[in-house]
Amino acid sequence: MQLNRPLLGVNFFAGDVVGGIGPYLAIYLLTLQHWSPGAIGVALAAGSLATVAMQAPAGAIIDTVTWKRTLLIGCALAIAVSTLSILAFNDTAAVYVAQILIGSASAFLGPLMAALTLGIVGHAHFTRQMSSNQAWNHAGNMIAAALALILALTWSALGVFWLVAAMAFGMIICALMIDRHSIDHDLARGGIDEEVSGDAKPESILSLFEDRRLVVFAVCIFLFHFANAAMLPLVSQKLSAQSDAEHGIAFTAACVIAAQLVMIVMALFCGKKADVWGRKPLFLIAFLVLPIRGLLFSQFDSAYALVAVQALDGVANGIFAILFLLILADITNGSGRFNLAQGVLAMLVGIGASLSNIAAEYVVQFTSYSVAFGFLAGIAAIGLILFYFFMEETLEHTPAEVPEAPRS
Repeated sequence: MQLNRPLLGVNFFAGDVVGGIGPYLAIYLLTLQHWSPGAIGVALAAGSLATVAMQAPAGAIIDTVTWKRTLLIGCALAIAVSTLSILAFNDTAAVYVAQILIGSASAFLGPLMAALTLGIVGHAHFTRQMSSNQAWNHAGNMIAAALALILALTWSALGVFWLVAAMAFGMIICALMIDRHSIDHDLARGGIDEEVSGDAKPESILSLFEDRRLVVFAVCIFLFHFANAAMLPLVSQKLSAQSDAEHGIAFTAACVIAAQLVMIVMALFCGKKADVWGRKPLFLIAFLVLPIRGLLFSQFDSAYALVAVQALDGVANGIFAILFLLILADITNGSGRFNLAQGVLAMLVGIGASLSNIAAEYVVQFTSYSVAFGFLAGIAAIGLILFYFFMEETLEHTPAEVPEAPRS
């Protein structure tokens, strides 16, 4: 199978766009706008809550529309404009409006890229294309973080806002290179198993949740992101509290580079092993890393030590980014609801991330960074235990057993 290059390009530029400016925004608000930690947590949560509100509708829309490429372009453009508006208007209202618009657009981007991938290459080659997509995504994130570091130290801490906008335009150019006729829109929503359903209509989302695996997985990914989402913003603030905005941005960029480098390795590793080992063993590794990372963050104050510990994020999120979609594709195969299920579960991810930012920032405000990291590590440990004891393996066959030709 030949990899789809425009999809690789979209994913290369998408990492910095989908991730947004959250950690950098926290530093900007703390050091240049002098916001309190609690207020920063609310601002970060505004974007996450907007994503939460839009995730399920986004999934339903993506399952339905046949203009997925145009929708992808529109969302990337909205993020670019919203990011620059924070600098252009420079007030509280602009931050909240921009975060809400960025969060709403981000709700579409992840499911859109997964749907386009499934619709172009099919189930048989989904693992390989997705692992390559993620490797390119992490490479783009790493290069963007390196550029952010250079911009912060040589020009301005605000350069990262312009960088996100530039990456969004790169994403748009690559999206235009995708042949819209190569997309099978039925396949892009997971396909419909007429032998099971008796007709060509997709299943309802409620019928999907009759599958115990999906319920357990939903609870576990909620806990995963509750534990994970606030860690990088907290590290960013911990680093910048002892320096200025420029050095805070630079150290945060170094954290991102360290994690993304590991994520590239993990993406390729998962692409080779996910169909051999199964999904559960790999996802357990991701869960195991989270409490370890939280506890290590609570023990160190050195900038270099914190950057080194952040590299562990590459293991956890590198695995999660691929396994989330593979497990979901396994569970929803033949239902016609791949993207709606993505949206619903991503909504839970967003709720977990929002609560993570709010709770952790207030723990810091009333106690300390060490206590906040310990709190997040405890949440991660609960998720690990639940996943180990209650989640079943979802891989039922290897790609070789699925006679499905890739689409070019």
